Amino acid sequence: MGKKGVLLVNLGTPDSPEVADVRKYLDQFLMDERVIDVNAFKRTLLVKGIIVPFRSPKTSKLYKEIWDGNGSPLLYYSKIQANLLQEKLGDEYHVELAMRYQNPSISSALEKMKAGLVESIKVIPMFPQYASASTGSVMQSVMEIISRWSTVPPVAFVNSFHDNDLVIETFANNALKYQPDSYDHVLFSFHGLPERQLLKCDHTGHYCLKQDNCCESLNDTNKFCYSAQGYDTARLIAAKLNIASENYTVCFQSRLGKEPWVQPYTTDVLKKLAREGKKRLLVFSPAFVADCLETLYEITVEYHEEFKALGGEHVQLVESLNDDPRFIDALAGMAVA
Repeated sequence: MGKKGVLLVNLGTPDSPEVADVRKYLDQFLMDERVIDVNAFKRTLLVKGIIVPFRSPKTSKLYKEIWDGNGSPLLYYSKIQANLLQEKLGDEYHVELAMRYQNPSISSALEKMKAGLVESIKVIPMFPQYASASTGSVMQSVMEIISRWSTVPPVAFVNSFHDNDLVIETFANNALKYQPDSYDHVLFSFHGLPERQLLKCDHTGHYCLKQDNCCESLNDTNKFCYSAQGYDTARLIAAKLNIASENYTVCFQSRLGKEPWVQPYTTDVLKKLAREGKKRLLVFSPAFVADCLETLYEITVEYHEEFKALGGEHVQLVESLNDDPRFIDALAGMAVA
């Protein structure tokens, strides 16, 4: 029998922090119809005419701040994760790593599996919480590519792992060294999404609009909601660390444009906590399985400086899952399930 294929897919990273490579990355990323989910003409106008030309030089500078001898931190940790998972699973499995945008591409990874004559493929989008713009985009891309093959092997997808016990345990244990009780407040800062994308995931057409605090509990109606899954992740990590509900806040970062995104915004929460006299904040970013621009710069540098300017003292990031053996065990469990 052939090997079982396991495809890990993360979001992506520029090939280098130089403007030209950042431009290519942003163009591919933002032209995805699931990321900026407006009609093709408007998306092209926004992305190619406004966003990419103006953001590429600024984003290039930010990537240069986190780029080190290992290159892109996201790609560096993703490669380690794939290698460790291969070691963990052994010779019966064929593990490949891909990025939804840029390199290594999904198509190249799938071609390697095809050449390796795998008997099946398990796809693990590396996003703990499901979102159409991340997990959904990976699923669509994989299905489009494989659908063109003459022989289509059995393919299975991991939809989300927001409540995976080992993932929760890893985040919680990463925080212990910082002594969570010594901080004034804890933030669970998730990557933001436009509100319209959450509404599109409400297949009842009315649940999100009629329920107050609809994301704060997970149920059959909102079980695929990114925000609801995020709240669930935060609740489980907080429970593991015995953090009372009044001592933590779920919020959302990385807003793009002027339209409403999922709230509360992390920047607004920082202002509120500063007004309340909070001085030291511990911040989780549980939407990411590997440290990247959003954790290493946006939280560690930008939010830290913003909070200090508001009168605070320190913002401490809890590092992501990275190469923690418990996360590799979690991936192995998903691969063989």
